[in-house]
Amino acid sequence: MTKRLDANDPCPVRDGYAMPAEWAPHARTWMCWPCRMDIWGGPEGLLRAKQAYARVARAISSFEPVMMAVRPPDGPEARLATAGKVEIFDTPLDDSWARDIGPTFLTGRDGARAGVMWQFNAWGNKYHPYTEDAAFAARVLKAADVRAYPAPLVCEGGAIHSDGEGTLITTEQCLLNTNRNANLDRQQVEERLALYTGSSRVIWLGEGFSDEETDGHVDNIACFAAPGRVIVGIPSARSHPDFEPAIEALRRLTDARDAQGRKLEVVEIVQPQKARVDWRGRLLQSSYVNFYLANGGVVMPSFDDPHDERARGVIAACFPGRDILQVDALDIVEGGGGIHCITQQEPAES
Repeated sequence: MTKRLDANDPCPVRDGYAMPAEWAPHARTWMCWPCRMDIWGGPEGLLRAKQAYARVARAISSFEPVMMAVRPPDGPEARLATAGKVEIFDTPLDDSWARDIGPTFLTGRDGARAGVMWQFNAWGNKYHPYTEDAAFAARVLKAADVRAYPAPLVCEGGAIHSDGEGTLITTEQCLLNTNRNANLDRQQVEERLALYTGSSRVIWLGEGFSDEETDGHVDNIACFAAPGRVIVGIPSARSHPDFEPAIEALRRLTDARDAQGRKLEVVEIVQPQKARVDWRGRLLQSSYVNFYLANGGVVMPSFDDPHDERARGVIAACFPGRDILQVDALDIVEGGGGIHCITQQEPAES
C-alpha cells in the first residue's frame, strides 16, 4: 500500500488513458448476482434482493447489453429471473456490488480501452471472506480483453465520480479513512487518483455521513450530470443526520472550480421524505443520486415515497432526451447500496 510511485512505473495516465464520464457510450453493463445472505438478513431478504437486481437488469437491457456475473450454480436462477435478457458470466463471487469490486474502465487514444484494479478490502474489512471479490476486477478485464493496471490504492468504484474532463469528486470519510488508506495522506491519495484516472482536480466532500456500510461513498451523495454540472442530494428534513454533512458538501461544490476552471452549476435533489430503517435497525441509505446512466436512458430508484416523482423530474431535466425508468430499489438498499452500486459500465470502443 505504501509502495513508492516510481517515474518509470507503467500507469494509465502515462500511457494515455483516463476515466471517461458515465454518460459516454457503453459497450455493456456489468452486474453481480446476489449471493451473500448475511447482508440481506436471511433467505427472504436475499430472494427479494435477487428479484430487485433482476428488475434493474431487465430495465438496463432495454438500453444496452447486460453481463451478469453469477456463481456457476446460480446461473439457471439468474437466467430465469432476468427473462433471458442478460448474458451470464460464470465466476466465483463473495458479494454482489459490481461498482465496488469491478474495475474502473478507462479509454485512451484511437479508441483503446483499459481498466484499473483498485485494491479491495471489503469496505474496510467489514466482511469476510472477500478474496474472490478482490480478484473480480482482474477477471472482468481479462474477459473484456483490455489492459489491466493494478493501483496502489484501496478504493471502490462507488467512492469516486468523474466528469470525464479531469475532475473527480470523492469524500474524505471514505478514501482518507484509516480502514482503507491509513498510511497515505491527502496529497498521496490525490497523486494515485491522478495517475490511475487521469484526474487533475479532486473535489473533496467531507465527513459525518451516516452511511456506515461504505463510509460515505460519493455515489449516494453527489454525481456529475455533465461537465460543469453536479447533482447533490439534500435530506428533506433538518433533523436527518446527513443534513449538515450534505449542506457542507453543497457548500464545497458551490465554491469549487473544476479541472477546466469552471464554477460548477449545482443541482439540488431532495432526498426521500420517509425515514426508514433497514433490517439491522440502521437508517436506510435511500438516495435518488444513486442512479445509473445507460445508453439513451436513466435507470433511477423509487422508494414508495412522496418525493419519487419530484426526483424523477429533476433527473429528467438534467438528462433531456433520455428515457427515465424508475425501479423500486428498497430491497437493494436493504443490503447497503443502490442501483449505481450494483452496476458498472464498460465503455464502448470508439
